[in-house]
Amino acid sequence: QVQLVESGGGSVQTGGSLSLSCKASGFFVGRFTMGWYRQAPGKQREAVATITSADTTNYVDFVKGRFTISRDNAKNTVYLQMNSLKPDDTAVYYCNARFITGQTWGQGTQVTVSS
Repeated sequence: QVQLVESGGGSVQTGGSLSLSCKASGFFVGRFTMGWYRQAPGKQREAVATITSADTTNYVDFVKGRFTISRDNAKNTVYLQMNSLKPDDTAVYYCNARFITGQTWGQGTQVTVSS
């Protein structure tokens, strides 16, 4: 059973930090492109950061220099370290696994950044 479970969301002040975790089951994260997406109220879901099986990372411009995606293959877990958080980062954050044949999503975790 393929499953992604996010954790680590919460509420912080502007400039604060959070670390999100995505624990995968049923497949190995090191073999696929993994990503973090987010969706704010009234906004489209957007890709925040991705990491490939070759450890190539990509970030949306708004989070470059502030967020870091990483992966621990032994723990089968993907992380998103978020620093210098801004109110516009407020959203539900979703973990994503991208396969050739499709993709899988986690349940989401709320991140709220107050001014």
